[in-house]
Amino acid sequence: MFENQKIFIFGMAKSGYEIAKLLAPSNEIIITDNKEQNSDHIKELEKLGVKVFITNDQLELLDDSFNYMIKNPGIKADNPVVLKAKEYGIKVINEIEASYNYLPNSTKIIGVTGSNGKTTTTTMIYEILKEKYDNVYLGGNIGYPLAQIVKDIKENSILVMEISDHQLCDMYKFKTNISLLLNLVHAHIDFHGSYERYMEMKKRIFNNHTEEDIAILNYDNNDVMNLTKNIKSKKQYFSKNQKKNCYIENNAIYYEDEEIVKLEEIKIKGMHNYENIMAAILVLKIFDVENELIKKYLSSFNGVEHRIEYVKELNGRVFYNDSKATNNAATITALKTFKTPTILIMGGLDRKIPFDELKDYMENVKLIVCYGQTKDVLEEFAKKNNIKNIKVDNLKEAIVKAYENSEEKDTILFSPACASWDQFDTFEQRGELFKKIVNELC
Repeated sequence: MFENQKIFIFGMAKSGYEIAKLLAPSNEIIITDNKEQNSDHIKELEKLGVKVFITNDQLELLDDSFNYMIKNPGIKADNPVVLKAKEYGIKVINEIEASYNYLPNSTKIIGVTGSNGKTTTTTMIYEILKEKYDNVYLGGNIGYPLAQIVKDIKENSILVMEISDHQLCDMYKFKTNISLLLNLVHAHIDFHGSYERYMEMKKRIFNNHTEEDIAILNYDNNDVMNLTKNIKSKKQYFSKNQKKNCYIENNAIYYEDEEIVKLEEIKIKGMHNYENIMAAILVLKIFDVENELIKKYLSSFNGVEHRIEYVKELNGRVFYNDSKATNNAATITALKTFKTPTILIMGGLDRKIPFDELKDYMENVKLIVCYGQTKDVLEEFAKKNNIKNIKVDNLKEAIVKAYENSEEKDTILFSPACASWDQFDTFEQRGELFKKIVNELC
């Protein structure tokens, strides 16, 4: 618990706002951001005694009198304000690390991370567990900040959390009982500085594990296997190729040699989804979930919003929203899902990452429509690989051009392979705009 501490919350947004509310009654709090914030939230915090500063001069607010800095996960470790805090000897943590102190000791925590598939896997685990138990909570990088729900969590509850690499950067005491590492691919190198640093952050999902805790790992991913060689956790594996704890055989998913569900009974398709399902099943079996409950859910689950999400069919063209595809690997997953002629809409923040690894998955792509900061790089990629392309400035223009150049039986796939931050605050905002524009087409 935090009591009588002086705390500097760096970055407001939703998690900063919620942790400020949680800590305000018994601590001295300053919260700062350089972007305009919800005025009602500011008033609420000020009534609680929190000092709120919306300013670009955040360094001027910091001195050595603070005990903690609670940093927004999106702020880099080399930010001058963060570096100054470390010079002063101020402990830099994040909202989840702070909120963890308020959880009952008996809480069972399931943490899900990986380069891709986190949201789908976390959603499935949560939705199926809550069908069996009435004390299941969802938090982290999906649902609600932990600070928002922590006081509602009672003894012997189950907490399911999606945890990103950004969040893992500033965790120290936080510990799960079950940790999932779904996969590792080159991602967020602009944030971490190297792939090796990115992988080390992912490894923190196993922080403080003992032999009593469980690691659920993708046996087919070499980087996952190499990274986790020396963790203390009890290991369980899922694999599409090998007969491990959970595996695919005879067009069905098996757990410890027992058939759980036939692939044809699963509504969402694609090997990436089957891998996510296998990871989820390993968790569900730890909690004694019956096969029938798993099968019932998988027969109706449509997938998560913004992840290869069906939007609509219009004049024989089918639109899919894959706004959550913020890296090459996610777009490769989407491209492998479709065998129809495809018009691919791509673009977004330029992280200086080449797109060459996409070339082997473009056999069904008849046209790339590119926009945003990466439009010139994507145009060059398309020309180099003899794929027709159209370059525009923004997403609305891209959708219109894609539709105008489509034919009946085409798939129009929005899978940008880039972060959203050149023109949008979040990938959710980007995906919502895509769906809105598509639904207005006629």
